[in-house]
Amino acid sequence: MIVSIGMRTDIVSYYTPWLLKRIKEGFAYSRNPIYPSMVYRISLKPEDVDTMIFCSKNYNPILPYMENIKKIYPIYCYYTITAYEKDIEPNVPDIEESVSTLIRLSSIVGKQRVAWRYDPILFTTKYTVQKHLERFEYLCSRLSAYVDRCIFSFVEYYPRFKTYLKEYIPLKQEEKEMILKGMGEIALKYGILLQSCGTDEDFQINHIHSSGCVTAEILSKANDIEFKNVKHKGIRQGCHCLEQRSIGAYDSCLSGCRYCYANKKPYECYKNYQMHDVDSPLLIGHLREEDQLIEPSLKRYRIKKEPSLFDL
Repeated sequence: MIVSIGMRTDIVSYYTPWLLKRIKEGFAYSRNPIYPSMVYRISLKPEDVDTMIFCSKNYNPILPYMENIKKIYPIYCYYTITAYEKDIEPNVPDIEESVSTLIRLSSIVGKQRVAWRYDPILFTTKYTVQKHLERFEYLCSRLSAYVDRCIFSFVEYYPRFKTYLKEYIPLKQEEKEMILKGMGEIALKYGILLQSCGTDEDFQINHIHSSGCVTAEILSKANDIEFKNVKHKGIRQGCHCLEQRSIGAYDSCLSGCRYCYANKKPYECYKNYQMHDVDSPLLIGHLREEDQLIEPSLKRYRIKKEPSLFDL
């Protein structure tokens, strides 16, 4: 089983004490976002976790614990650092602080376990093609020695942009081609493997690799472990990732990113945050009388090696 820490909310940024307690106790509850009365008991026992996937925009709260975590689980860390400032990402650390934290993370867990995410790419009158390429090159120059790869995607438009991101400008084809060409050339210049996310389009002409973000190849190479030859089903159209079990909850991240798909109503995040109890197996709130607790079957991807005579 692959456990995702951060797909629904930035657990590392805002809920690290809860996560550490869940790891210590060996399980977490995860509420089904579509059928809320269905609650899954997700095992966090080392023998049940093939890899623990972290996604965050600020690893600073968990840095003191990452050395021990990587001894318990195979891990892979996705660190999102974009071109945006407080006008788009109000509560995310600035670029310099983020770069510094990523470098520290890489020194703890190893470059092979850290991917930098430059996404989503969106355009406004401030964040133009030129602005993106300038910021992307600067970040490449700072991060090339500390990351396994860079993953990017273009923003997916949501109707709520009309309310929460009014300055959003739809992407034109010529702008898309310019940024793909520019980013491909910059990544090649700094020796960074550049990879697209969430699309079936082929960008190889721009030195861009098409792959899933969470694949057996990436995870096995990062942790020197072996995975079964399984199909990467993905979680949505254009996704080529391995199936994962997510803990956490939507509408609970305090970063306030105005393009975020996981927060439908920003004010709900603060309301839900007040319901957080570090001692609860659920990230937000507690079990209710009407809840149905489900123990899902474990989908194992990792091949556990039997010791040979040479290991004895």
